[in-house]
Amino acid sequence: MTESNGAASHRSRLTIEDVAALARVSIKTVSRVINDEPNVKQETRDRVLEAIRRLDYRPSRVARSLASRQVFVIGLLYDNPSPYYIYNVQAGVLKACEQRGYDLLLHPTTFGNARTPEEIVTLHGQSRFDGVLLTPPLSDMEALTAALREQRVPFVLIAPGVELETDARVCTNDEAVVAEMTRHLVGLGHRRIAFVAGHPDHLAVGKRLAGFLSAMREAGLPVPAEYVAQGYNSFESGEAAARRLLGLPNPPTAIFAANDEMAAGVIKVARSLGIDLPRELSVAGFDDTPMTAQVWPALSSVRQPIARMAEMAASMLIEAAASGPVPPTRQLIPSEVVVRESTAPPARSSADH
Repeated sequence: MTESNGAASHRSRLTIEDVAALARVSIKTVSRVINDEPNVKQETRDRVLEAIRRLDYRPSRVARSLASRQVFVIGLLYDNPSPYYIYNVQAGVLKACEQRGYDLLLHPTTFGNARTPEEIVTLHGQSRFDGVLLTPPLSDMEALTAALREQRVPFVLIAPGVELETDARVCTNDEAVVAEMTRHLVGLGHRRIAFVAGHPDHLAVGKRLAGFLSAMREAGLPVPAEYVAQGYNSFESGEAAARRLLGLPNPPTAIFAANDEMAAGVIKVARSLGIDLPRELSVAGFDDTPMTAQVWPALSSVRQPIARMAEMAASMLIEAAASGPVPPTRQLIPSEVVVRESTAPPARSSADH
């Protein structure tokens, strides 16, 4: 224990001057290498990095901040009721931050609140974070992104519903992968398929309804208006939608919900009505949260790469933080269909039109 503390104490006494002396370069050159700045010869960079490795030198964030005028902190803004979603976003962002020596500032805020842009600008003035990540639905809040542009705060959008060529964003293939899951249901023999739409404020979730309708048209199957129920991304809204759909004179044989929490609500209501799952009713969800394995039958779902999308967005932001605005690039990380026991061919009597 004493030896370990001694080693830590030794590291804390090391300075950038020690690294410069061992590498036979100036302090400014060491600083440039630490901050990954250009205009350093590769041979010199390698020598500095080797000196850092040999000395086990770890520059403090304060020292790096003074050298580069950065604070090495990025902000993560969110307004999402799903703990699973936020946990995975946070895990992905933290992975990128740890690799590059950044800290993370988490800040919950409210979508649609007219004061939110002012709140975030004020927060930036107080904290001076190097950039900010916007998660859905904040990634579609035009007043907020406009305020960030005006204040020259670098930002990256995660899963925006409306993609602008001027913005940096990380997306997934919501519409295409929902169409794929719908084709899976059609391929099982379902003809009466209903959809529980996500929260109307989440524009990216709206793409899921578009994908469902597209695949149904492709299959030549009608979608009566009463077969599309409005949900709000919550378990309770899934229950309410299921009661309405399963109470129809000609109820669906399959229900596809725009997220797993709503799909779980559908399963609960179906069981309370004595409906045999999946023989009399197939259910599918979206996100592939842990509850997909906790409900019975295990839920077929779309696995969304939330953590990978967040890590990518954070990496884009960090790489551009030193130079200003993030280049308006688009990164796509596809989702995938995961088939489990909750989807199966319908009973013959149920499959009849």
